[in-house]
This record gives sequence, C-alpha cells and structure tokens, in this order.
Amino acid sequence: MYALIAAAGFVGLLLSPTFGCASAPSAERKPTALPEGPREFVDTALVPSSGHIIRVHDGDDLQDAIDVAQPGDTIILDAGATFKGPFTLPKKTGTGWVTIRTSTQDKQFPAPGTRVSPSHAALMPKLISWKGGGVVLADRGAHHYRFIGIEVTPSEGTYLYSLMFFGTNREQTLEELPHHIIVDRCYIHGDPKKGSRRGVALNGRHIAVIDSYVSDFKEVGGDSQAIIGWGGAGPFKISNNYLEGAGENIMFGGGDPVIKDLVPSDIEVRGNLMIKPLRWKKNEPGFEGTQWTVKNLFELKNARRIIVEGNVMEHSWEESQSGFAVIFTVRNQDGKAPWSVVEDVQFVNNIIRHSGSGINVMGHDNNRAWDQSQEAKRILIRNNLWEDIGGDRWGGRGILFQILEGTSDVRIEHNTGFQRGYALFALGPPHQRFTFRNNIAPHNEYGIYGNGVGVGYAAVDAYFPDGVVTENVLPGGDASRYPDGNVFPDSIDAVPFVDPKSGNYRLAAGIKHLKGPGVDAAALCAALSAQDAREQPICAARSAGNGQGRTIAAQ
Repeated sequence: MYALIAAAGFVGLLLSPTFGCASAPSAERKPTALPEGPREFVDTALVPSSGHIIRVHDGDDLQDAIDVAQPGDTIILDAGATFKGPFTLPKKTGTGWVTIRTSTQDKQFPAPGTRVSPSHAALMPKLISWKGGGVVLADRGAHHYRFIGIEVTPSEGTYLYSLMFFGTNREQTLEELPHHIIVDRCYIHGDPKKGSRRGVALNGRHIAVIDSYVSDFKEVGGDSQAIIGWGGAGPFKISNNYLEGAGENIMFGGGDPVIKDLVPSDIEVRGNLMIKPLRWKKNEPGFEGTQWTVKNLFELKNARRIIVEGNVMEHSWEESQSGFAVIFTVRNQDGKAPWSVVEDVQFVNNIIRHSGSGINVMGHDNNRAWDQSQEAKRILIRNNLWEDIGGDRWGGRGILFQILEGTSDVRIEHNTGFQRGYALFALGPPHQRFTFRNNIAPHNEYGIYGNGVGVGYAAVDAYFPDGVVTENVLPGGDASRYPDGNVFPDSIDAVPFVDPKSGNYRLAAGIKHLKGPGVDAAALCAALSAQDAREQPICAARSAGNGQGRTIAAQ
C-alpha cells in the first residue's frame, strides 16, 4: 500500500515489496499484435496553377464555369458574392487540378496549415442551395478538384442532407468513385435553426478535408455528422479542422457499401477539434431549446488502417446513446456487407474530456450472427488523456474503457484517465491477446471489472485469460485482488502530478519499477495542432516531463 510522505520539501510515495518489478507474460502467451498503418496517404500539397484563370462575379453562372474549366485551370469567385446551386463536379480528362477558390489574395487569407473560422466568412464567396442532395456534388469518376476559402451552406431556413457530397454509394466499381478532391480552409455549416444531416460525405478515393470549420450539423430523429464516409475506398485525410456533429462528429461506416468487399481504408484523422456545443444540451446555460439526436464524438463501424492522433474531443453526453465519446463497433449495418470490419486502428495522443464514458470497443456485431460481420482486431489505444468522464452532468456510467463481444489484439497503454466509474469493464466471450499496461486511472468502486464475475483476478481470468494486465497505477484499489506488477496509491491525490487542479497531468516524480506510467505529455502535445496545444494546461511547463523529476522510492 502506498503511504503519502512529506519530507524536505518534496512528496514521495513508498512502494511495498509486493509491488516489485512487473511480471512478464508467461511463455505461452502470444504478444498483442500491433495495428498496420495506412498503406497510402492523401497528398494535400498545393499544386501551382498551370492553366487559365476563370473569374466568376456575383450573378455569373458558376456551374458553367465549372463545366468549361480544364485541368490546370483556376476558378476565382468574388469574395462576399453568393452563388446559388446545387453544383455538380463533372468528370474531365486529364490529371491537372481544377481549383475553385476565393478572390481574397493569399496574403490576406489564412495561410495553408491554418484553421479558418466563421470570422473569415467575409473573405469567402458563398455557395448555397435550397434543394437536391446537397450544395456541391460529384459525378461518377469526377476527380482533381480543390476548394480553397469557400463558404458552403444551405439557403436560409433550409435543411439539406449533405452539403458536399463526394460519391453517392451508387457507384458500381472503384473506377466510378470520385477521387482526388480536397476541401481546404473552407467554412461549411448547416442552418443554425434547421440543421443539416452531414457536412462532407467521403464516398470516394483520395479525399481530404483540411484546415476547415464544419459546424451546425444536427438533426432530430436521425444521425447527423460533420464528416462521414461509408461507400468510399480511401485513402482519406481529415486534418486540423473544427468539427460539430450531433450524431457523430466523424464516422466511417453506418451504411452498407454497394461495391463488394469495400472497407473505407487508409484514414488519417489528425489535429482536429471535435466538439458538441453546450447550446445543444438541455439544462446548460445558452441551451437553444431543441434536443438534437446526440450520440458520440467519433465512431468506426466499417474501417481499416486508421490513425486517429492529436485530436481534442469535447462534450459527449448520455442522450440518444449511453454517453461514450468514442465507439469502435463492427456493424454490417443493413445486412448486405458481411465483410464489415474494424481493424488496424491507432488511437493515440488524443485528449478526450467532458463525456458520459470514454471508449467502447465491440469485437463483433451484436445485432447479427457472428458470421455476418468480421472481428474487431489490432486496436492500439495509447497515450491519451481522459478528463471528466462520467458524473451527473454528462450521464452515462463513467466507464473509461469498455471491451465487449470477443475482440483480438486490443492494446491499451500509457493513458491517464479521470473517470467516475469502472477503469475497465469487460463483457462477452474472452478477448484474445489483450494488453492493459502503464495506465493511470482511479480504481473507484470496481476498477477492472468483468460482467457477472467481479473485480480484478476474476475479471482477468474470465475475459482476458491470455492477457497482460500490469504496470498500471489504480489509486484506491486492493492489491490483493490484482495481478502482480500493478500499484495502488491510497487515492488519486497521491499520484504526483505537476498541477492537477489546473489540468497539468505530467508526472513530477517517477515511479520506481514502472517505466513512465500514464501519458507522455511531450508526445501528446507534439501531436496536437499548434492552435489546440496552446490551450492545453498539460502542454505548459514543458521542462517537467514524465519521470524526469524525483523518483518514488521503493522500500
């Protein structure tokens, strides 16, 4: 048992001999397989125009300009002008880019790599529509279009299903999918009162949304998303955006692909701020009066080879779902895609806060027979900070990690969490080759819990029989109920964080025999966008790195 000691101006924790070096996995245990990374990436580098300049002024026909533009041409729209759509991107011959951009000069507009906001709307032309499937749509095989500095929104008082609809999931082959489309520094928003179902639909190949502001996607009685993909092959890049979606801020899957065996793949989700505004939440100051259908912040139902890194995710409360911020749940959504899978996922270096629960990982589709979908496998959840998980304000059960329905090769390590309920909750058939290592989270009442069997050893033996559960710091737990190698301070207050009251959860002291448990703050902060990192207390005082200060002595 840890005891808190104050002496000579420093705080130390005494580790009893029962918590010596962490025990190694037994010889028959196979190590957890790590996920494969993306095999290809979307190249979003700016390509200089090689063709003509086509200027489109207020009152001109933008669709005509899009139709006549040739690869390499740039279409320049007057900033402040409004163009009424919908607009369709036709397939053209050649591989040069057609750029559709604001007339605002580069020196007066946010530079590449800078996230825009509504404050930049006056520098943008506006594309609107009051009918049809969206504002901007892509023909089959349309390719090499880049939007720079464009505002996209429904006509005032109009609800639309999709604002930028790149692929309809009616394409029959990979060759028919739209491809090489980039949304760069754009402001895309639903109607503030009516909402809209989705901002950008990624149902193609080589599609990116970068440095943009995507907001007010909300609906009552249906799922709404800032960004979604379900019928496209990838690769996809979602980087450095502000994203609001009531149903899911980002989702892959949720509908059966028409193309056989298609799984959205090779996906980067980096440096985004995903948030549900509190004006959507009942009983919060500023609540606007409509209870939109709220679910989660990030969800995978059919996806492979994904990196989710350096994102800040805020506000996910119990309403139309149970309050989990992040969900990985295999879904053969409509029963026609038995190849659906969630595999090779890296969820690393993120901050998740103000949520009913943390992350739910489901190994098989629990709505169908197990042979009607594939298994969730090779999932890495590493170096994430979880703050304010559970409690009356957000609802939910305050579960930090939930593992269900027989996963394989899930590895959870170097997370720091502050949850009100379970640290780890398990249910379903045993999970294969599971690792839970180097995490810091309060034990609370149940700690690591297996449904129907209990706490600690009972949960591990029943649900993780070949798993590794070691080197974790679980304040308030009972060491006698857990495998060797884990440590149990009296309370979370006994863990030597630099300044927990302000949100700086770097360790001011190391813990002997444990190799830097919890979040590596330097790695976390390096992965965040520069804008978001500046706003995080844990990214201050960079000199106080994990395990670089005093060391907790072993007695």
